[in-house]
Amino acid sequence: MNQPEDKSRRSFIGAAAVGVAGLGTIALAPGLHLVEVSQANPTSAPSQGASSKVRWGMLIDTTKCATGCDVCVKACATENGINETLKDARQGSQWIRKIDLKDPKADHMHSLPMMCQHCAEPPCVDVCPTGASFKRADGIVLVDRHTCIGCRYCMMACPYKARSFVHQPLTEQNPEVPRGLGCVESCTFCVHRVDKGMKPACVESCPEGALTFGDLNDKNSEIAQRIARESSTQVRADLKLNLGVRYQGI
Repeated sequence: MNQPEDKSRRSFIGAAAVGVAGLGTIALAPGLHLVEVSQANPTSAPSQGASSKVRWGMLIDTTKCATGCDVCVKACATENGINETLKDARQGSQWIRKIDLKDPKADHMHSLPMMCQHCAEPPCVDVCPTGASFKRADGIVLVDRHTCIGCRYCMMACPYKARSFVHQPLTEQNPEVPRGLGCVESCTFCVHRVDKGMKPACVESCPEGALTFGDLNDKNSEIAQRIARESSTQVRADLKLNLGVRYQGI
């Protein structure tokens, strides 16, 4: 999204929010108006190709994930048109990041990738006033840049700090991955690849095969069989969000 389009979008939102008093109707508070719009059309975001019979998920084996390895992070940035030069601590977008977890009792360190967990009950969707944050029928959680107003409520609601705000103009974008200045964004499971029958870029790039992607609802899929026979963990399982991303070894 270029800057003129961004201003135009905000001008439209602003015009709607200040009310329709000029039309002889009662003006509404901006928040109330936006919530009503969201509730009136909760499925406004496109979900072509998604099926409720499928629940896409990812299983990450942290025992194969090496400290210092960031191949998956770089693959994500390349695939989704994220400019590496914008990735500083305050201004950058990073859809997947590496974190280290240390067990002080065992003096053992786990290194693992953290991204949007694609919750079955996503808090980001619950708090979004415009419906820009939405969950597809197949469980993938996305942001519609055309209706995102940059309020960042979803960023505050996410327990995993998985969302970024685009502060700077964007260059070298992937036409299949629309992004926009002034919008919130996060891991999409490379939905543009998934809808073509491909795997996310991070999964294909991992040199150790630590990431497994597939249909959690298909008992014959590799990911479903592994979860059934091997121990796995949901990060902050106490929140009961039913995550699409599971971890082994932590």
